[in-house]
Amino acid sequence: MKQENIGLYYKNVTEEIIGDEGISQKQFEGLAELSKPVIRQINQQRQAGETAYRDLPYKKETIKEIKELAGSLKKTCENFVVLGIGGSALGNIALQTALNPYMYNLNDSHRQTPRLFVFDNVDPMQFASFLGWVGSRLDKTVFNVISKSGQTAETASQFLIIRKMLLDKFGPDGLRKHIIATTDAKAGTLRKIADGEKLPTLAVPDGVGGRFSVLSAVGLLSAAVCGIDIEQLLAGAADMDKKVSDDDFYKNPAAINAAINFHFYNRGKRLSVMMPYSYALKDLADWYRQLWAESLGKAKTIAGNDVHIGPTPIKAIGATDQHSQVQLYREGPNDKLFTFLQVENFGDALKIGQSPDNAPELQYLAQKDMAELLNCEKMATEYALLKDKRPCLTVIFPEISAYTVGQFIYLYEVTTSIAGALFNINAYDQPAVELGKHATFALMGKEGNFTNSLSYGQFAGQIRELTELDKHYLV
Repeated sequence: MKQENIGLYYKNVTEEIIGDEGISQKQFEGLAELSKPVIRQINQQRQAGETAYRDLPYKKETIKEIKELAGSLKKTCENFVVLGIGGSALGNIALQTALNPYMYNLNDSHRQTPRLFVFDNVDPMQFASFLGWVGSRLDKTVFNVISKSGQTAETASQFLIIRKMLLDKFGPDGLRKHIIATTDAKAGTLRKIADGEKLPTLAVPDGVGGRFSVLSAVGLLSAAVCGIDIEQLLAGAADMDKKVSDDDFYKNPAAINAAINFHFYNRGKRLSVMMPYSYALKDLADWYRQLWAESLGKAKTIAGNDVHIGPTPIKAIGATDQHSQVQLYREGPNDKLFTFLQVENFGDALKIGQSPDNAPELQYLAQKDMAELLNCEKMATEYALLKDKRPCLTVIFPEISAYTVGQFIYLYEVTTSIAGALFNINAYDQPAVELGKHATFALMGKEGNFTNSLSYGQFAGQIRELTELDKHYLV
């Protein structure tokens, strides 16, 4: 059966629609010429094995391993819990929100697979509440701890709490039945622990950063456990791989998307708003925020020159944020590029009932589909923005399925690679994240040295000098 494909609609960023704020035909031709060598460069990097995330849709052995592991949990697991943060959590959440029903965790009569919980923070009230609930259900609960290094403080702290609970209740043999570690294949703290305690493991693939890892074991295990068709997810990604590898700029949606974002960034539109008109797609916007921010926010070019560059990703959701953000978006500074996510077929369109006799002013809604209303809301918001010369893109989903979600993920991953090359920065590192991590280590009392000349203890003192409250300034 032939699958329908998502599409990128870009007419509403053009001069034809928004006048001098839009991209002219001549400018598009310039962007095409600029992008051609970049497309070749990105394809060459892929062929040289430098962008390992590009190969994830074709890892058949990984799919087999994940499906076997997920299948082994069917009879005994009622609750599947992911412990991770950032790229080890956002993709898992996005897949679950997109591809399982809103009431998935609560609707036992329809749910044939385990409940899913993803903990991506160290809020003690949240975690304590969950532990109080799960304490009597540990025998039917499996925890997937995800960390390439095993030293991420947030995930490590969650893991150590859960490990103690499981050891206290089940002992070492029980521990192995209730924890799966997704980590580096050979090295790192979590690998050392997993091997020492004989925990089942899956590998975080080499060369794949967290924000590009959702189509690996990092995101696929929880999806498979919860009944999502991971083969269709990867099939959609593989289909998009063909499109975004095309040397023809005008046939390559990732190249067009990246070039449009690059163009508007260089013309003062440095905020990038993603606005899904679908609750199911809302957490893909969260996933996109990390991908975009961590990949493109850089201080240095590839050559080491100072640039301090990067578009700021913003999440909104339609129609909710029409009532909280659109006033700013229309009448505030014209410094944003908008990307709508629109769904053509929601499945259950949901008929609206008749209006009461004493409220004939609501009759225009009667017997209409709620799906039609939501898409009319999108069109109305887009129209209002275009009237104020705000550029708008739309990613159109013919339907929300594992296949189309896989396409979307791969489209934006490759868009990010091309945008990074256009900006002439390294889209795959995240050097600015490290200082905060090490500052947390220092404040939590880690022993040893932060640098050759500074111990973690001394570093903690420097941090406190700047961050401890000065009550003189507290009002």
